[in-house]
Amino acid sequence: MKTFVLNKLNIFFFIFQAVNSRLVFAIVAAAVGSSFQHGYNTGVVNAPQKLIEEWILDVKIKRSQAELMYHLQVTLIWAIAVSIFCVGGMIGGSIVGFVADKLGRKRGLLYNNILVIIAALLQGFAKSASSYEMLIAGRFVIGINAGLNAGLAPMYLAEISPVNLRGAVGTVYQLVITVSILISQILGLESILGTDTLWPMLLALTGVPAIFQVITLPLCPETPKHILQTTGNEIQAKQVLTWLRGEIDVHAEMEEMKAEHEANKIATKTTLREMLTNSSLRIPLYISVMLMIAQQFSGINAAIFYSTSVFMRTDLTKSQAQLATIGMGAVNVLVTIKSLILVEKVGRKTLLLIGFCGMFLSTLSLTVCLANTEIMAFTYMSIGLVFLFVMFFAVGPGSIPWFMVTELFTQNARPAATSIAVAVNWIANYLVGLGFLPLQQILGGYVFLIFATLQAFFIIFIFKKVPETKNKTTEEIAAMFRQISYQ
Repeated sequence: MKTFVLNKLNIFFFIFQAVNSRLVFAIVAAAVGSSFQHGYNTGVVNAPQKLIEEWILDVKIKRSQAELMYHLQVTLIWAIAVSIFCVGGMIGGSIVGFVADKLGRKRGLLYNNILVIIAALLQGFAKSASSYEMLIAGRFVIGINAGLNAGLAPMYLAEISPVNLRGAVGTVYQLVITVSILISQILGLESILGTDTLWPMLLALTGVPAIFQVITLPLCPETPKHILQTTGNEIQAKQVLTWLRGEIDVHAEMEEMKAEHEANKIATKTTLREMLTNSSLRIPLYISVMLMIAQQFSGINAAIFYSTSVFMRTDLTKSQAQLATIGMGAVNVLVTIKSLILVEKVGRKTLLLIGFCGMFLSTLSLTVCLANTEIMAFTYMSIGLVFLFVMFFAVGPGSIPWFMVTELFTQNARPAATSIAVAVNWIANYLVGLGFLPLQQILGGYVFLIFATLQAFFIIFIFKKVPETKNKTTEEIAAMFRQISYQ
């Protein structure tokens, strides 16, 4: 026990010895104001769903002067309002490269907050205006914002972090997503903002992190790599690097950045065509895209969706089921924190394999339990298995794909590669959301066998194709892919 505690303390010391207050401030400013939008707006519509559907029905009745209204229309409107968030995410993700190149990482994140304010106003005043169209428009706009954030924030975090902490800092993006989902679940309780009168405020609160970022991020610098790439100003890049590291001796890291910059000057601007035809770029792009697909097709969203019905089957009341869901969100946060600590010690590939193997076993066991719901013991076991599934997702599959795409590419290819990978992630998210309910109605609990099959495929893919990038510089990783492409 003593050895275990000492090992944990050593890991904490390893992480915190390389950070300083300025770097922490920049990480918080970039992550909280961006990934919060991703997580919060993913989870915020779950708790007030019935209330919003009743409001939509009331609006439709008032407009048509009809006493009866088919609930199918309300369901369709609600489905559009929920899914259009992912459509916006696809659009935002696809323009990450353009925004990152034209505005830079920092300014891109700052200007993106304009969309948050527009979305907060549309959603916050939708009820008073009796317009569910405003609610749909707000969800679409905040989706674009979240899609952009999903590319810009990990890019910014990766480029300001030291090589030996790049994975830990990159995990912060997923950590804030899990925290914001948990916050949305707590605020959505009937005893807080999940009421008929307060749900518009619940949706409008998405503007608060944007205000926080607009205040804090201007105090932080642009990434030194982007400064060097766009201006060639080595003095300014070194000043920024010194500010971020809190020390004057940054010579070794500066030399590495200069070497990468010189290599990028020789290379032409990376286009989509070159991404697909140049094998040294196509291979890491293929890996990045597959990791994004694996994250969404792992079944995490389906498991979380199914959790409510699982909890209700154990004779839990509605409020108790909500508390159980919040507990699951808290577990997600805690395990993500642990993965932040372990990612620099254990490595990316190992955590991905542990996560997917654990999810695979949990999924098979959950399928057995859902097929025998008449046995109360299996029903209670299914609750534990849902928690276990979420824990293994948080170990690696939840966080690593977001920042690994930034590790696999050099500076000139990173924006274009991020655009493609993030857009694919949102498309996969949308497809899972669109297809899960129909499949669940046809197959019942056996729907998870589909996810188990996919998880088995992803385990094999990760084992055979995904490289370990822990403690490797960008140039070392690029050289590795050049060598593979020549073989």
